[in-house]
Amino acid sequence: MRQHHHLSRGDGQYRQAHRLRSLIFVGATCLALVVVFVLTLMLGDLGLSFADLTAMVTGDLEPKTSFVLQRLRGPRVLTALCAGALLGLAGALFQTITRNPLGSPDVIGIGAGAGAGVACMTVIAPTLAPGFGSAIGAMCAAALVYFASGKGFRSATRLVIVGIGVAALASAVTQYIVIVHLRDAAQQLAAYLVGSLNAANAQSVAVAALALLVLLPLALFYGRDVTMLAMGDEAAAGIGVDPERTRVIAVSISIMATAVAVGVVGPVAFVSLTAPQIARRILNTADVSIGASALTGALIMSLADLAAQRVPFFAGLPVGVLTLGVGGVYLGYLLVRQHQKGSFL
Repeated sequence: MRQHHHLSRGDGQYRQAHRLRSLIFVGATCLALVVVFVLTLMLGDLGLSFADLTAMVTGDLEPKTSFVLQRLRGPRVLTALCAGALLGLAGALFQTITRNPLGSPDVIGIGAGAGAGVACMTVIAPTLAPGFGSAIGAMCAAALVYFASGKGFRSATRLVIVGIGVAALASAVTQYIVIVHLRDAAQQLAAYLVGSLNAANAQSVAVAALALLVLLPLALFYGRDVTMLAMGDEAAAGIGVDPERTRVIAVSISIMATAVAVGVVGPVAFVSLTAPQIARRILNTADVSIGASALTGALIMSLADLAAQRVPFFAGLPVGVLTLGVGGVYLGYLLVRQHQKGSFL
């Protein structure tokens, strides 16, 4: 009895400490997001002043300031925040259901498939919004991975191996279309396919924000069931969770989140891979937190875009180039760790 009481008290203390750490993390991340938001609005030749920020709150803006806020700076930073959050939650869902830190939409080809869908749609129906092409491409890539891996999304090893092949195939389709069919628009499309916020506008903010408002609550609602899958299908079923149904729901939410993000900013690489892992390590927990991953993704994307705009060495680069460089190093680190632990192959 005493031992049971001791374990319960220890478990309660752990939960309390974890809750406190989570609150601190959320508060610090939100504060960092506010700082990045303000810096994005203020830095540069057309940056807003403190007086302009006050006028923004009161709604008494001058025409020039209003133009910078509503057409240039505002849509860009808001799109970065929403798209980053979508990629973060997509990565959290995938990494949880595959029980592997490499199981993100980047690695298994969904992002590349969404980009290929945009490229194809540019040729087939150029008047349609990029979001339609990205959604179709993401679903096709996910379907290929699902069937080619033999066990759906249950085998992490097969998932990653097949996903690399699907990503390569999607990239080949994209390059073919750019070189053969879109020579005149190749430069503009190439920037989009790396991942760029240069074309962000009020419409991209509305699309990304609406998707986030719908998908984030859904992901949080099913978060407990998704987390239970980490124990294995039999254990999850033993406590009343339907593994197949939960996996389909989680993958569907992840695909939709990735498709919307790619539709508004292009296939920005590795945000969905790194955001959940950074959040998990800061929170010091074995579980991947969906909310924390979304916040971390938003911070990564907005920081990368701020660097792409204001840091001299990176100025003018598409935001996807920065995330690709950082994420590539992080992917190599994860691969080495997985190999050392013997859990990759």
